[in-house]
Amino acid sequence: MTSTPRTLRAAGPGDLAAVLPLAVAFYAEDGFTTSEHALRSNLTALLASPAARVAVVHAPDQLLGFAVTTTSFGLENGLIAELEDLFVIPAARRRGVAGQLIEDSIAWARRQGCRQLELVIAPNGRDVRHLFDYYLAHGFLDHGRRLIGHPL
Repeated sequence: MTSTPRTLRAAGPGDLAAVLPLAVAFYAEDGFTTSEHALRSNLTALLASPAARVAVVHAPDQLLGFAVTTTSFGLENGLIAELEDLFVIPAARRRGVAGQLIEDSIAWARRQGCRQLELVIAPNGRDVRHLFDYYLAHGFLDHGRRLIGHPL
């Protein structure tokens, strides 16, 4: 991939058809079993939600990556944001696209009044040390917490 101009912007409901294939590719690559139907439904809601930001980076001819950041409110920290998903197409990796998306997520979370931006790294049976190193290099801190869930 050559160095072409790229633009970062917020995605809206009209971007569903462009972002969905990247979300499907991301979930397949990372070993998640979420169906395309569920991803479509959830992405539709996120693209329309004021409590979420779906940011995209695109070159003139293609979408290069996306990030989903949401907010929630809790007793410990008040309003927080979570960088829930970040994906860059393989051909655009190691060119600063992910960094752009992280910076956008941080800026959006600050504008919302969030006190912290969190993210979850899901190993799904893979070695993810490189992800820890990458996010730590971008200012995230490992608080040593573990996320557990109860299916409903």
